[in-house]
Amino acid sequence: MATARPRHTYADYLGVEMMKPGKHEFFNGEIYAMSGGSEDHAALAVKLTVALDRAVGDGPCRVYSSDLRIYVEAVGMAAFPDASVLCEPLSQHAASPEATALNPSILVEVTSPSSEAYDCETKLMAYQTIASLHEYVIVSHRERRITVHYRTPDGWKLRSAITGGRVVIPSLETELVVDEIYRSSSIR
Repeated sequence: MATARPRHTYADYLGVEMMKPGKHEFFNGEIYAMSGGSEDHAALAVKLTVALDRAVGDGPCRVYSSDLRIYVEAVGMAAFPDASVLCEPLSQHAASPEATALNPSILVEVTSPSSEAYDCETKLMAYQTIASLHEYVIVSHRERRITVHYRTPDGWKLRSAITGGRVVIPSLETELVVDEIYRSSSIR
C-alpha cells in the first residue's frame, strides 16, 4: 500500500532554508530546491534588473535581486523571483527570520526548461493574488520573448514582444526593448 508523501509546514521550510545550502521555494506543502541557472539565464536576469533599476531612477521604488524572498500569503508560497521591485517600504512576513517581502510591485522570472510551466502557470496564478502587484514579467529561455502580465481595473491583461519589439511596464512608465535584454544571449 502506497503512503501519502509527507507535507511540510512553512516552519519546516524555514528550517531547511537555514540548514541546507542554496535556496528553496515552498508551495502547497512541498519544498523545492532551486538549481543553478544557465549562463543565459543569469545574464538575462541581470539585464532585466539593470533595465528596471534605470527605470526606477531616483523614484520611491527599489529593485532587488533573486536574494529577496517573496511570500504569497493567499496561497502560502515562498519564492525567490529573478528580480523584484518594491515601491512601498518592505512589508515583512512576520514568520520569516530574514527579509521576506509581502508587497512587491513587480516580479520577474526568467524561465528555464525545468521551471517554464511553474513560472507561466502556477506562479502566475499565485502572484496575481498579491494585492500590491502591478506587473509580472516573464522572460523566455526558448526564444526572444518578454511577456508582461499587468493589472488593470478590469482584471489582469498581458502584452508580449519578440525580436525587434518592445513591451511596456505600465507602473514604471517604461519599456523593455527585447533586443537590448537579449543582447549577447545565445537565444535566437
